[in-house]
Parts: sequence; C-alpha cells; structure tokens
Amino acid sequence: MPPEIRTVGERALLVEVAGAAEVGALYAWLRERQAAGELPAVEEIVPAARTVLLDGVTDVPALATLLGAARPTAATTTPGPLVEVPTVYDGADLAEVAGLWGVSPEAAVRIHTAPEYVVAFCGFAPGFGYLTGLPEQYAVPRRATPRSSVPAGSVALAGPYTGVYPRSSPGGWQLLGRTGLPLWDAAREPAALLAPGVRVRFTAVRGDHG
Repeated sequence: MPPEIRTVGERALLVEVAGAAEVGALYAWLRERQAAGELPAVEEIVPAARTVLLDGVTDVPALATLLGAARPTAATTTPGPLVEVPTVYDGADLAEVAGLWGVSPEAAVRIHTAPEYVVAFCGFAPGFGYLTGLPEQYAVPRRATPRSSVPAGSVALAGPYTGVYPRSSPGGWQLLGRTGLPLWDAAREPAALLAPGVRVRFTAVRGDHG
C-alpha cells in the first residue's frame, strides 16, 4: 500500500504509513538516501508513531515524487548502532506487569531482556525514545493514575512501547527497573543517546550497577 503524502505549508511534507515498522523502514531509507546524496535537500526528518515529517524541503515536488515511488522495508535498510542498557529490575510495577503477563517477576525480566529493540521515534522529553520490539502480547496499559514524579533512568512500559526516562518527570508508564546510563547530556554530541533507528538491548544487572 503506497504511503499517503501531504504538504505541510510551503516547505514540508508529511508521510503517513501503516504503523511503527513502516515508519522505521522509511526513516532508515530516507537517512540512507540523504547520506548518499540522493535526497533533495531537507533540514529535518522527524519520525512519529505513524508518520514521518520532512521539514525544510528545497524541492517539494521532486521529494513527493521520490516518496510516492518508495517501498522501503526493514530488510532493505542498514541496522542502526547498538546501545546496551544495564538495568536493575526492581521497579515498583514489576510484579504487577508480571501478573498481567501471567508469569513470575523473574520470568518477566527474561521476557523484557530477550528482544532487540529499535528506537521508533522520540518525544515527551529530550532524550526519551519510544522503543519497539516487545511482542504485541506483552503490551500493557498505562497506570490509571500517573505518578507525580518518576526518577531519571526509570525503565518503563506503556502500550507496545518500552522507554527510559532521561530525567525526573511526571509519568504514567509501568516501571520495571532503572539504569544509570545517561540518556541525555547537553555537553555530549549528540546529546541524546537514543535516536530513531538506534538498536537497544536491555541487560539485567545487580543493584550496585544501577
């Protein structure tokens, strides 16, 4: 099914696709074409849950034509870099999530550490990536009442996504554990450790490593 392409103002295009997998494939394909000099000049490429926004486009008609003919798949794109996230699985909601999955907390940790995740898109807070990769049967609801403060480094679930809070903030995701890995550092280049396309592995560690 071809993507739906809409103009946004005079210098932007919004591409709507079926879901997160298609967004990831299209985003990776666009970055590869951009690196190879095969993409009309674009200032920003911003993926979301079902869309990719291309902003600051110099030649809108040419890019729209290219996008209309594009049929990228995950198999045709180059995998992104891998980031390992050492995680202490002692989160306040680990037992509740395990109960929703019908397993023990120890088995829930094994389920969560098994997949290789991919950052589908970023949002909510600087450095916060929405990670896909957990099988759909393990999707969990957000908490009925959000917490007023979630500690920085919290590893959490909501719906089909896994995320890591880069700083303390309110939040309604289910907390599985915590990591000491700095997700956002303004003095680092790039500041965000997790960017769209980056692959992520969670590894269970003891509390003195968190």
